[in-house]
Amino acid sequence: MSKYNLPKKKERGASYRSLVSPAVMDDLKQRILDVVVMQKRFKDKNYSARQLAKDLGTNSRYVSAVVNVRFRMNYTTFINKYRIEEAMSILTDKRYGDLRIEEVSDMVGFSNRQSFYASFFKFTGITPKEYRTKYMVDKKPKKKTS
Repeated sequence: MSKYNLPKKKERGASYRSLVSPAVMDDLKQRILDVVVMQKRFKDKNYSARQLAKDLGTNSRYVSAVVNVRFRMNYTTFINKYRIEEAMSILTDKRYGDLRIEEVSDMVGFSNRQSFYASFFKFTGITPKEYRTKYMVDKKPKKKTS
């Protein structure tokens, strides 16, 4: 076990994955990306695979199969990936420099600090605070010195 007690990933097979045709998977993949990424539904703390399936007019097993096969991760990891990417953007933007880490966590859809820190560390290998310190960028134009 590593920092934050993140378990190693295990490969498991699920019989229902093979029941979804490749054409249906491709279609659902695009629709999932549209809802989760383009509409930024990943920011909703309560946005479940069941709700996504309802929004897409399908069932949660199909959503789970597509996320597992096409994105090679489970639903929670898929959603957290986009949350962490958004958090990384916020943490490095000087305009948000006055926000506490917990506020950033809340903005991107995490319901508690611990899951945010664990997910952030899993994706980046460092804590959100370390990331902010290392990559903070000044968004204001620099004055020329003569």
